[in-house]
Amino acid sequence: MAVQKEWLKFFREQYPLGSRIKLREMEIPQEGLGRGSMGTLKKIDDNAQFHIEWENGQKSCLTPGYDSFSVLPPEPTTLKLYMPLIAEMQRGDYWSGDDDEPEEMTDREILKYEDKIVAAMTKYRSPEEAERGLMHWYGIDDSVDEKVKSVVFTAEERQGKLWGVAECQVVGTLSAFELETLKDYVTGQASDGWGEGFEQQEIRTGDGDMYVHLWNWENWEVLAEQERFSPKMADGLPEMCFSTLETTGELICLKRGEFGYYPSDWSTDDPDRNREIADYNNNRLGVSEAQRKAMEIGSMQGWGVPGADPSYYESVSQETQSEDEGMVMGGM
Repeated sequence: MAVQKEWLKFFREQYPLGSRIKLREMEIPQEGLGRGSMGTLKKIDDNAQFHIEWENGQKSCLTPGYDSFSVLPPEPTTLKLYMPLIAEMQRGDYWSGDDDEPEEMTDREILKYEDKIVAAMTKYRSPEEAERGLMHWYGIDDSVDEKVKSVVFTAEERQGKLWGVAECQVVGTLSAFELETLKDYVTGQASDGWGEGFEQQEIRTGDGDMYVHLWNWENWEVLAEQERFSPKMADGLPEMCFSTLETTGELICLKRGEFGYYPSDWSTDDPDRNREIADYNNNRLGVSEAQRKAMEIGSMQGWGVPGADPSYYESVSQETQSEDEGMVMGGM
């Protein structure tokens, strides 16, 4: 049965995959399926047949105009877009009026005020944003506006750090282009829109007034959860290794794919002894020097950077060796 492209396009736009199907009557009755049976739309094929996965486990096709059924919108799913969050603390003597210059806060300091920051973000939302959040200001009649029912800014702790989060309620599935369009819109709201106003709102604490920024100039990007926290890692990284902190010499453990480090129970007050313990345990685990260096960089700067790849240090070592050999040959 040939179906006009216009009708097929209409069906696919009107009824997104994941829509709920409530059966009234089938032209050719099927055992196990009767009036009121519920299912989920999995596909609309080129013949405009609706492929349904029913709650009882059966699968079948329904054809508009022949079978009678209702299509209910799919339940929204939550899509979280993460962005780096920074904050400053304005300390000072409120009685004398002598305020110090704002101090940039560490990730650990910011995390202590998670509840206050989330509460301030919620309070800053305007009455117009009650239903759709930031999508109230989107202003473009396109598929993103249709699929994204609401977007609100909040904050969430992940891997020992507080992140800015655009929490999106989405109906259906966003295409790659639609996701990038949404990211661009969230970026604009974080930098010049909602975020620009919010960063001027003081958040009173016992230590002073805190100012939170959803956007900053350096190393800033909006990424979905999978992109942000499950980056593709280089081959050849061990599950864990030992190292020492450059500043204190403390013995630490590093785990593949995780940011930061874990203090080791074997750490001593002697940095040299800690380095010996790290070397001994890495040798026992079969961890090479290149792997250790890659793990150190990955735990600090992210697991997708070149320095988190062991082969990076192997190639650097080979280049250095070649240069040294060239100098020796040149001096002969």
